[in-house]
Amino acid sequence: MTTRAEREITELEGVFRALAHRVRRHIMIVVEAGGGRVSAGAIADRFAHTWPTTSRHLKVLEVSGLLQIETVGRERFYSIDYALLFRVGRGWFDNFDVD
Repeated sequence: MTTRAEREITELEGVFRALAHRVRRHIMIVVEAGGGRVSAGAIADRFAHTWPTTSRHLKVLEVSGLLQIETVGRERFYSIDYALLFRVGRGWFDNFDVD
């Protein structure tokens, strides 16, 4: 059985690992700029990478929980899990005493 602290550390590590790569940070910005819900094709159009490379980055963001996927017909739409992003971000910054 894992403790709450262990779960929080695992979640934090997953989010930070996902955001460690500049392309994945850029994808998050693209989704946010697109109103918080963007199709896979629209995301891919923003990058010079091949689709498999973009897909791998999207998968890392999905596994971390930062991006949620909704399938509509043959299209996949990505949206940001703001609750997770803010919970982890605020949780991390709460560790520091800033005046």
